[in-house]
Parts: sequence; structure tokens; C-alpha cells
Amino acid sequence: MAIAILTSVSLQGVSYATELPRIASINLCTDQLLVTLADPAQILGLSPYSRDRARSWDAAKAAQFPKLSGEAEDVLVLRPDVVVAGRFTKRATRELLKEKGLRVVEFDAARSLDDVKKQIRQMGDLVRHPDRAAAEIERLDAAIAHAREVVSRKPYRVLALSRRGWVSGGDSLTSSLLATAGLSNAAADLGFKLGGFASLEAIVSLKPDFLLVSDAGDFAEDEGRAFMLHPALERLYPASKRLVVPEKLTVCGGPRLSEALDRLASELERVAH
Repeated sequence: MAIAILTSVSLQGVSYATELPRIASINLCTDQLLVTLADPAQILGLSPYSRDRARSWDAAKAAQFPKLSGEAEDVLVLRPDVVVAGRFTKRATRELLKEKGLRVVEFDAARSLDDVKKQIRQMGDLVRHPDRAAAEIERLDAAIAHAREVVSRKPYRVLALSRRGWVSGGDSLTSSLLATAGLSNAAADLGFKLGGFASLEAIVSLKPDFLLVSDAGDFAEDEGRAFMLHPALERLYPASKRLVVPEKLTVCGGPRLSEALDRLASELERVAH
């Protein structure tokens, strides 16, 4: 039998017990929102990637909750009040859950910091903790203000570069992050909308002030990583020309963006000295 999770609300001086929704997440990014804003007892399970240290925003924290397979069967057994998913989570799974009568709430991929704030509010309302959502948005705004103060000393031109030469385009969350902080995204000159692969020659010809990367390591475990350590890039962009912000802080565009902005600010202060 499911255990009811109760909270008290007041209406015209009279208190009522309201059952909080029990929620299962089948997407890494809705995992992050859910764990940040819900009571632990509300969380029935998280996505298959929630404990993946390479992808997860906080694998240790996620390990406190059951890990779901990502398929419909184990979610149906849990009989949640709500299932939260990404708009790009496996469609067949989402449709089957809906056919079985479950309420499925789908979150789009965040493309801007405004999108991020909307999704924090949306999840806050869904778990019935809007006060926590408001606090997270305040924390994000404080991080934005701090990053802007640091960037105002010199508005650099930055290229966000990932494995195999992938660069984040003008309509990406990374571009929004840079623009919000007061930095310009050098990838805009390549004409990419969301992003794309750029040649080594194209990257060098852009001449950005800094590269924004997710890893400062000097070991190439595969060809994708080897691109980042190409001698030409290492010569033009040594550690003093690379801003390191771990991908797990930005991959979802959720509450962890506050930490991403703080890290970006500290990296700018590091390279300025």
C-alpha cells in the first residue's frame, strides 16, 4: 500500500491535510529538478543515468533513490501520481505510460536561462514546493550577478569546445549562459544554430580569447578527446587560455547552473591573474 505524504495548508484560517504527489523520473534532467525540489519521500525512482558519474549532476545524491530502467514496466509497478520525462525521452515509453492512465509531464530541453527558470518553477509547482523553486531562482540570479560583475572587467570572446570539435551554437544553452554573463560566443561566427562540428582550422581562425571546456585533463583516452589535445590547440590555448566548467553542471540547464556560473566566474578570475 502506498504511504501518503501529507502537508498542511491553510485556507481562510482552517488547516487541511493535502497529499503530496509521488513522482518517478525517467530523464536525467528531470532527475535533477526533482531531487532539488521534492521531499525525498516523494521520489519513487530516478532515470537509468542518474548514478552515472560521467553524466550525472550528483551521482552520490542520486544513489539514495531507486534507479529505474527507463522502460515503462517498472514505473507502472510503482503506480506514481506523476511521471516526469524529457520531451526527447523514448517516445514509446511515454506513450505507453499515458495509455495506462498515468499522468506524464514532459519537460523541453532548456535553451536559455529563462527556460531554466520556467522549468524550476514548473517542477516547484508540480511537487508543491514553490518556495524551494523561488529560492533556487534567487540563487541563480545571485550567480548571474556575480558572473556579470567579474565579466564587466573585460568582456571576452569565448568558444565552447567539446570532443571531436563540437561547438555550441548561438541558440544553445551554453550561448545563453555566456551571453547572460556578458561574454560573447565566438561560435556565432560559424553560423551554427544549436551547434555543430568545426574543423581545427576553423577554430584557430576564429581566434577566441578563451576556450570553454569541460575537462582540464591531459590524457586522450580516445580520438574524441585527442582533438582537444591537438598540438595546435595546446600551443594557442594552454591551461591559461582554457575556462574549465564540468559538463555535468551544464548538461541539463537545471539548478546546477548556479554552480556553473560561479565556476565560470572563478575561472575568469584565475586566467586574469
